[in-house]
Amino acid sequence: MSTSDSAARYSRGAIILHWLIALLIVGNFIGAWTSEDLPRDQKMIIMGYHKANGVLILLLTLVRIGWRFVYRPPALLATLKTWEATLARATHALFYLLMLAVPLAGLGLHSAFGKGKPVSMFGLFDFPALPVGSDKPTIGLYHELHEVTATAMLLLIGLHVAAALKHQFLDRDGTMARMLPFLR
Repeated sequence: MSTSDSAARYSRGAIILHWLIALLIVGNFIGAWTSEDLPRDQKMIIMGYHKANGVLILLLTLVRIGWRFVYRPPALLATLKTWEATLARATHALFYLLMLAVPLAGLGLHSAFGKGKPVSMFGLFDFPALPVGSDKPTIGLYHELHEVTATAMLLLIGLHVAAALKHQFLDRDGTMARMLPFLR
């Protein structure tokens, strides 16, 4: 990667937010999957962390969006094909949409199912519930929205990782080094 390419790295704040949110999202998938077959008391503990992490993902995504307006991301590499650049822009837009939609749907589900009970943020403070109904159709709607958007997020993560690996190992164009601080 040339000196001019290294100037096209994401800012330190963007890199930290990217990886922190990514770890929280992966952790939430793992927590949700592993809790399914656990006894109810253990499942409730894990789901408490799942909900708090979801709210944290939502709040960090808002910070990340603000950061993106203040610290513009580097331009896409000029070597990208038109379809790659279009797919990259669409993927990033969908990520931001889903990083808002998945936790909002989850918060809606918690709010409806919990009848307005706030989300405990790791026992430190409570995050308010959304003002939604607690009837079965509302609970069903938010449950379906949370599952569909989470599944879309999982598919998008797969596409994103595959594209990053393609750029790193096939194209060798330095794309991954823009978001990984230890690559050059």
